[in-house]
Amino acid sequence: MRLHVVTDVHGDSAALARVAHGPDGSRADGVIVLGDLVEFIDYREPANGIVGRLLGVGVAAEFARLRRAGAPREEMLGLMDRAWARFDDPAAAVHEAVAAQYAEIFGVLAGLGVPVWAIPGNVDMPAAWPDVDGVATPDGTVVEIGGRRVGFLGGVPLPPGREPRPAGPWQPHFVRHEDWTARLDALGPADVLCTHVPPAVPDLAFDVVTGRGEMTSRPLLDRIRREQPSHALFGHVHQPLHPRVRIGRTEAVNAGHFRASGEPYVLHL
Repeated sequence: MRLHVVTDVHGDSAALARVAHGPDGSRADGVIVLGDLVEFIDYREPANGIVGRLLGVGVAAEFARLRRAGAPREEMLGLMDRAWARFDDPAAAVHEAVAAQYAEIFGVLAGLGVPVWAIPGNVDMPAAWPDVDGVATPDGTVVEIGGRRVGFLGGVPLPPGREPRPAGPWQPHFVRHEDWTARLDALGPADVLCTHVPPAVPDLAFDVVTGRGEMTSRPLLDRIRREQPSHALFGHVHQPLHPRVRIGRTEAVNAGHFRASGEPYVLHL
């Protein structure tokens, strides 16, 4: 069975519409999407994304600059709080923009003509996902695909001891470390593990463009080492130092920044 795996789509519905077909004309038997479907801030093109459209290019560009510079989290959040203050109901404006992106993205996924399994990433708002025929949302479950057990877990765990920020206009899908880990522990046996976040391996976590390590999961690494699934697939880090490593017998693979590459990772089951 041939599966095309993508992650970090970030609103690129045009490329997503072609994802069931390989460059050689081959066709996938199914598509797996590992999160970050929506484009909230486009760091390369600030005019794109929800922030650029709602708050303006200047705000989006300044947020991107602060993030690249490693500015304190409070400074970045303060910039956004001041910008959202111009709206009478910023949460409603965000929800409308997010819902429009999801309607387009899920419409494309439903039209691929193959089964689709999708989980949320950290920029997603899973409560706003539409219920669409042909697109399964197996977050937190193990599904049999091609005779193999495939475990799915979306979102990104926060570092131990850090609490999610109180709900604002946009609430990223960061999860308390303990809650995310409990859901990981509750997953049944899996031959393949699909998450948005990578395991805590420095080569997989370090982004060579931003020059910083992204969030990872040590419990996910521990489970991989203990159970040795054939594959651990994930995304989240757009430009990793290494896109894949071996963890014992497990092939740990960053399926790629799909918005930048437009190419899926091909998994044979």
